[in-house]
Amino acid sequence: MTRSPWHSRLALALALLLPVYFAVAALGTKFGLWSWQTGLGTLTIRTGPILLGAVALIALISLIVVLIRKPRTGWLLSLMALLVPLGIFGGLAYVRGQAAEIPPIHDVSTDVENPPAFSHVTLDARAAGGANPLNDYRIPLGELEMWANSEAPLADQSHAQVIAEAYPDLTPLPIGSASEDEAMVAVAAAMMETGFHDVTSDMANSRVEGVAETFWFGFKDDVVARIADGQIDFRSVSRVGVSDLGANAARIAELREAVAARLNP
Repeated sequence: MTRSPWHSRLALALALLLPVYFAVAALGTKFGLWSWQTGLGTLTIRTGPILLGAVALIALISLIVVLIRKPRTGWLLSLMALLVPLGIFGGLAYVRGQAAEIPPIHDVSTDVENPPAFSHVTLDARAAGGANPLNDYRIPLGELEMWANSEAPLADQSHAQVIAEAYPDLTPLPIGSASEDEAMVAVAAAMMETGFHDVTSDMANSRVEGVAETFWFGFKDDVVARIADGQIDFRSVSRVGVSDLGANAARIAELREAVAARLNP
């Protein structure tokens, strides 16, 4: 049996190392080996496409050489090596396309007029980690430093306007016949059930807080639920980054559904 040429095996080996590279970039961020700017910005967004292109080129050259030279063994390895970076490219392009349709904010609430407030403990934790500031929902984004270079209409819109337009289905959850205490218990249980950590209940202020953390990069988002006036309002805010790619709104929707299931089994 003819052995596959060395360049086909090399191309495949390099291709199989690509997922490992991206996993290390993400998990290194999560476990504090480097900053999120390094893990996401430098290793993933800047260096990642260069490596993908280099491996794709090597695989393509290998495939051409194999098809030209007899006995043409190893073409499958070269093809597989080419498909791996192309597949990752496709995934990244899809994410970028999705991101272009999502407003670049990272603070979302079901009450845009009076969003739930975080406790001093959470505010201190955010400050200690150099987290994003909590901005006034009424101020146009263009007047805030993070979005100062944004173009219209985004620059002319406030958080309240952006959230109302982008997430019209994100509404408070009525507690129905349940008491506020029962609602708080349901929220805390739902947070723990959906993987939140550092879940705390403040009975005096009818407030439940928790921290959500992404698996790969370990990005932390602070979440608070306020129970008042017969309903539950939710707020989820990322600690770092400009755009959350819709993660905070999706999290609130998931948490809202989990709480509703507990209040109305």
